[in-house]
Amino acid sequence: MSQTRVFTRYWLALIGEWPWQATPTLPPELICTPLWFPFNIYHFASWARATIIPLSVLSARRPVKALPPDARLDELFPAQRANFDYRLTPKKRFFSWEGFFLMTDRLLSRYVEFPIQPGRERAIRLCIEWVIRHQDADGAWGGIQPPWIYSLMALHTEGYGITHPVVANGIKALDAHWSYERDGGLYIQASESPVWDTVLTLQALLDSGRSPVDCESMTRAIDWIVQKQVTAPGDWQVKVSSVMPGGWSFERANDSYPDVDDTAVAILVLARGRKAHSDPTAIDYAMKRAVRWILALQSSNGGWASFDRDNTNSLLTKLPFCDFGEVLDPPTVDVTAHVVEALAHLGWTLRDRPIARALAFMKYRQEEDGSWFGRWGVNHIYGTAAVLPALAAIGEDLSAKYVGRAGDWIVEHQNPDGGWGETPASYVDDSLRGVGDSTASQTAWALMALLAIPTFRYDQFIQSGIEYLLSMQHDGTWHEPQYTGTGFPGYGVGSRLHGESHERIISIQQGLEVGRGFMINYNLYRHYFPLMALSRARSRIEACGRDAVAELVASTQLRSLTEIGFVKSLPTTDPRRRRYHGRISGRRLFRKTAKLLSRRF
Repeated sequence: MSQTRVFTRYWLALIGEWPWQATPTLPPELICTPLWFPFNIYHFASWARATIIPLSVLSARRPVKALPPDARLDELFPAQRANFDYRLTPKKRFFSWEGFFLMTDRLLSRYVEFPIQPGRERAIRLCIEWVIRHQDADGAWGGIQPPWIYSLMALHTEGYGITHPVVANGIKALDAHWSYERDGGLYIQASESPVWDTVLTLQALLDSGRSPVDCESMTRAIDWIVQKQVTAPGDWQVKVSSVMPGGWSFERANDSYPDVDDTAVAILVLARGRKAHSDPTAIDYAMKRAVRWILALQSSNGGWASFDRDNTNSLLTKLPFCDFGEVLDPPTVDVTAHVVEALAHLGWTLRDRPIARALAFMKYRQEEDGSWFGRWGVNHIYGTAAVLPALAAIGEDLSAKYVGRAGDWIVEHQNPDGGWGETPASYVDDSLRGVGDSTASQTAWALMALLAIPTFRYDQFIQSGIEYLLSMQHDGTWHEPQYTGTGFPGYGVGSRLHGESHERIISIQQGLEVGRGFMINYNLYRHYFPLMALSRARSRIEACGRDAVAELVASTQLRSLTEIGFVKSLPTTDPRRRRYHGRISGRRLFRKTAKLLSRRF
């Protein structure tokens, strides 16, 4: 119990099982601080910001709904409550930022009980106004469950009844698309991903050769995506005010927090489906706004984060109440790669400065083993699979040594069954990178990474991966109980701990169970990613077949020119073989071409 984190302590305090004095203090006065102040709320990641503001109201008011005496959680305190040490303890030496903030937290905790609190009521009122102003259209907050639940609690604590429109809409969302029934129980989703799933499904259909011309569902999906573009103001404008809104959100009704990753894939599919759509003008306008928005959010190091620009103030992670997960949103390679790939489909190349800066960022972030870290997917397979197609799209030299190292890393981690898999424990133990049970989505990512490199070196590994997907397919899809999506790796800083020792890993109190992390099982990953991979493999095989035919034609023409004396033929040791040399080569090419073209899924 002494190692419990902030969310657990807050929940136990709310039901009277933990003293509020022993919870990390979250002062609502943060909302009053200027932007230059290092702990201003807009220096936190978007999801942390939306969670912290309602929690600060609860921390200041300290409400308690105590459990009945016969239902108290005495089993949590086997040595009796009176003997339990509730105090927060620093994870490092006393003379450190953690130690300093711990002492500050104790002073703030005393301030909550002080009879005179100048400015506190005004700060709480500003927090409540902020919460009301940020409610999503569907009644939730921030597009995720924690700020939604804490906002309802904060409003209730401040006297907002269940009939108040804001509270009523928040509660109503529980019965809408946020909840689902399973095994006789009612569950609330941590988040939802309709925009993300729609754009990736469109990408898979486009890869497979389907077109909006002959697929009505694709036309409807494209129209829906255009309509879902966020044109309302959002929190990102606090630091980036020079551009109009134009992104897309991960969820269906989260206008305050559009994200770069969804926007990049939306641009990609709109660019690819534009010509076949009935109203390309509307698509052009949407893409123009989106590209301008994305370019404005490029960070100073050349990369892109998900929600904000240059959200990298690591001092925030030292605060006692920031142990609940990622509180920063730094630029990451996977998001940057998706942006690069999207811009490439619009004609951007390495000669364009934003692309060149992004490429430098991706090169710098490559791991020593050749892979790339995956921030929003598990893990190095996901990161590497994001980068390599992006490099191919912008015309990078794919024979470069660093590209070969990435491809070699992928094939080195292929499982004996032909598939690929990686456990979320790889976020804690580097030796587990690329190690895990084979899954459909991760196998697809690995295949797409290898297929992006135009070399025959990886053909046998690609073929084995294809055979794995085909052998594991059932009723058109794949079973995937593993969690291959990432919400929070659990580091606090939002990115990999570069150059950190094993002791630093231990200090964040996270074992191989990834207790501080938040992993996601996307129900549709098992469907559209394998479709993408198989479709791209088919295109690769057909292209190889066409190349073989072209080679055959060129070889035949060369033989004819040789026979009429325009080109000298190479001498052979046996004159009798010279007559049949061209015919033998032609037959070999014919057999090779037939074998390639006959290979179908």
